[in-house]
Amino acid sequence: MKRRHFSKLMTAATLGLSMLAVSIPARAEAPVVRLSHGYGLLYLPLMVIRDQGLIEKHAKAAGLGDVKTNWVLLDGGNVINDAMLAGNLDIAGTGAPGFITLWSKARGIPRSEVTGLGALSTSPLWLNTNNPNVKSLKDFTSKDKIAIPGIKTSLSAVLLQMAVAKTFGIENYAKLDPLTVSLSHPEALGSLLSGKTEITGHFTSPPFSYQEVKDPKIRRVLNSSDVLGHITIDVVFALKQFTEKNPKLTQAFMEAQEEANAYIAKNRKGAAETFLRVSKMKLTQDEVEKMLADPDTQFTTTPEDIMQYVVFMDKAGTIKTKPAVWSDLFVPAFKTRKGS
Repeated sequence: MKRRHFSKLMTAATLGLSMLAVSIPARAEAPVVRLSHGYGLLYLPLMVIRDQGLIEKHAKAAGLGDVKTNWVLLDGGNVINDAMLAGNLDIAGTGAPGFITLWSKARGIPRSEVTGLGALSTSPLWLNTNNPNVKSLKDFTSKDKIAIPGIKTSLSAVLLQMAVAKTFGIENYAKLDPLTVSLSHPEALGSLLSGKTEITGHFTSPPFSYQEVKDPKIRRVLNSSDVLGHITIDVVFALKQFTEKNPKLTQAFMEAQEEANAYIAKNRKGAAETFLRVSKMKLTQDEVEKMLADPDTQFTTTPEDIMQYVVFMDKAGTIKTKPAVWSDLFVPAFKTRKGS
C-alpha cells in the first residue's frame, strides 16, 4: 500500500512539473538584446525596428517570451567595434568597412569572431566643403581639415581612401589621411556651417549632406556613388558566439529587419515620421521624404558589391585576412542569396 501510494505521488508530481514547463516559456536564449544605431538616415531600418518593437514581436512569435531590447546611439566604426569586443553590444549597425576590418582582425579567435546579419542601407556620401578654392580632391591642401566619424576604419574614412586611390593611384590611397579629423556627423555639420573652425570639409551621409548644401557657402566636391557605384554602405553584425547561442533570437532580428524594410518601401510618410521621432533631428517631414525618394537610397538586407571594399582594403594592406566570397562575411543563411 505504501509503495502504491508513493507511485501515485510521483506520477502526480511529474504531471505537475510537465504542466508547469508548458506554461512557462523556455529561457534557453538571452532575455535581453543590446543594440546600437547611428545618427543618420542610413540607420532608418533599425530606427523602425526600435520604434515599432519588431524584435519583441518576432521573438514572442518564435516562442521566446517577452524579450527586452536596450538601444544605444553610437557613431564611428572604431567606437562600435570596441563596444562589441568589450561585450557591451549584441547587434550593431555600422559602416561596411569597419565591419570588414573587425571580421578580418578577429577571424579564428572564437571569443571575438563576428558575422554579418545582413546589409542595412545604400546611399551616396557627399564630401562637402566651405573652402571656395576646393573644386576637387586635388585642391585640398595641408591647411584643410576633413571631418569624418572615425579615423582609418570608419565608413567615411575608407570611402575617402577609395576615392583618393582612384584619383591618385592605389599607392597614394592615404594621401588625404593627414587632413582627416574625427568628429561625429552632428558636430562636423555645425563646424562646417559656422566656418569658424579648422574644418573645411565633411564627408557625410544623409541627412547631414543635404543640410550642408542648403547653405550657399557650401559646395559638394564628391559624390561617392559617382566614384564607386551602387554599393552597400552600412551592414548589421553580431558576435558569432551570440548568433550560435541565440539562433531563434538572431532569426527574430533578421525577420524584424525585413519587416522594417518593407514598411519603409510601402510607407515613405510613416518612415519619415519615424526618423524624425527617433533621431530628434530638426528637419521637416517634406525634407526627409525627399531624401527617401532618392533612387540611390535603398534599404535591403542583401549586400551589393561589398567585395569592392575587400579588394581595396586587401591591396591597401589594411586587412590581413579576406573572405573568399562575399557570403563568408555573413550568417550561413546568406549563401543562397544573390548578393555581391
